[in-house]
Amino acid sequence: MRTHYCGDLRRTDVGSTVEVCGWVHTHRNHGALIFLDLRDHKGLLQVVFESENATVFACAEKLRNEFVVRVSGRVQHRRDGETNPKLGTGEIEVLASELEVLNTSEVPPFALHEHIGIGEDVRLRYRYIDLRRAEVQQRLRDRASIVSQIRRFMEAQGFVDIETPTLARSTPEGARDYLVPSRVHPGNFYALPQSPQIFKQLLMVSGLDRYYQIARCYRDEDMRSDRQPEFTQLDVEASFVNEEEIMNLIEAMLVDLFKVQSEVDLGKFPVIGYTEAVDQYASDKPDLRNPLKLVDIDDLVTDCEFNVFAVPARDSQSRVAVLRVPASVDKLSRKGLDELVEFVKEFGAKGLAYIRVKDRSAGRDGLQSPVLKFLTDSELSEILDRCEATSGDILFIGADKSLTANVFLSELRDRVAQDLDLVQEGFYPCWIVDWPMFELDQDQCYTPAHHPFTRPNCSLAEFNSSPYEAKAHAYDVVINGYEIGGGSLRIHDLEMQQAVFRVLGISQEAQVKFGFLLDALKLGCPPHGGIALGLDRLVMILTGAQSIRDVIAFPKTQTASCSMTQAPSEIDHAQLRELNLTLSKKGR
Repeated sequence: MRTHYCGDLRRTDVGSTVEVCGWVHTHRNHGALIFLDLRDHKGLLQVVFESENATVFACAEKLRNEFVVRVSGRVQHRRDGETNPKLGTGEIEVLASELEVLNTSEVPPFALHEHIGIGEDVRLRYRYIDLRRAEVQQRLRDRASIVSQIRRFMEAQGFVDIETPTLARSTPEGARDYLVPSRVHPGNFYALPQSPQIFKQLLMVSGLDRYYQIARCYRDEDMRSDRQPEFTQLDVEASFVNEEEIMNLIEAMLVDLFKVQSEVDLGKFPVIGYTEAVDQYASDKPDLRNPLKLVDIDDLVTDCEFNVFAVPARDSQSRVAVLRVPASVDKLSRKGLDELVEFVKEFGAKGLAYIRVKDRSAGRDGLQSPVLKFLTDSELSEILDRCEATSGDILFIGADKSLTANVFLSELRDRVAQDLDLVQEGFYPCWIVDWPMFELDQDQCYTPAHHPFTRPNCSLAEFNSSPYEAKAHAYDVVINGYEIGGGSLRIHDLEMQQAVFRVLGISQEAQVKFGFLLDALKLGCPPHGGIALGLDRLVMILTGAQSIRDVIAFPKTQTASCSMTQAPSEIDHAQLRELNLTLSKKGR
């Protein structure tokens, strides 16, 4: 049907007779001449229709944007002054001799070259139109290239691509499961996998040694710009390995990937301890492009008269920390500071103290702050010394329960760096290691920092004596503030696995849900470990997209729905009866 793609033709093709197919991108009638830009997935090509060819010209007059056509004609140079250096085909055009309309189109809901002013809800409703845009198609092609390169790398390292089930049993892994009712087992349900975690561990028990999979996973959780209810991850597991070997493997893969895809050398990844990350960045996924760091001053304000500082300073579950913003006094007005105080309240802060260091050498007289009257000269001096404050700095002081303080201080750190243009260009990766085995959630309940199959970094006796102080053989890789992947060495000893389940209070539940894994641990399970990398996030970062929705062909919205197909949807009563289900009044 065609001899060439539109975007492939060049000046070397001048004089050739070609046949091209595509969509009418733009249509311009100049009286005796009609110009149209014809588009396919390779690019744009200008086609010219002359009035002397009356039949073809008359057909061309009826063309509209997004009509699907086939054109035959001769390639020629564009006229002087009409070349377009922005296009690969900008020096040539096709003088049409034949035109066939393969399909017409109604007026599209938005013009492809005017999409910027169109809301995302409209673009997702008509996603097949949005996908015609060159930049969206390029992201999907980049994604395919990234996946292809990952596969080549993993297979070169001896990893075997193995598919694991997507219909499994529900297991407690941190998020809610998507459940699938079974018709042939009335009253029973499958769960779509949150990850292939159990199956890949069983593959290690099976002796397959090195496994990987580009795995589809599902989590029924609240949406963010970097989350989707269904997502894709690179899943990796290997036997007889330690943390360093897994980290070196993934680091080498990412360095290779960024070098090929973005011509960037990531270099050696810095390794940061979990405690250091939280202390300095209030986050376990720090954006190292941002140079600002936090400094704890709990010990300096324990006995101060200001209870806003003193009370949390004396509480082991709280923190008082300072964010020093160098040379910012003249960049942040009083109005700007008040806006930041209101900003952190959106993330749970009760307030935010600040000190403007106008002149460090002038002592108290060189400082401006609503909290000065509550602090002694000695306390102020110690705080300034601890933060290495100099004239022109602003110090923001946050005090609250650690869970709350870390949230708003992390957001403040990012906001200030953006406002003051402190964020550096490029890619800044790091490893976060030395994770705790358990962490407290908002309800003050202990949950796994990763998952309940992570191996403690201590003996069974040490774990049993002080389980909540145990560190984990866990490691996360972070790039520009995004957790790209999380991994760990797994528990391969039955007694240790049972001990972890006991601490989590799920011993009986674990026997029911993980009995097959516990049985496997009795039958010669090798030491093993692995990692899972979020492919959607990785592609988002590599392509410079703003959201993972931009790198997924048919993404869900922020409400986990599909605007295009209107999923999820109701099902009829006949289907419900076949599945032995009834809906409650609330669900109707």
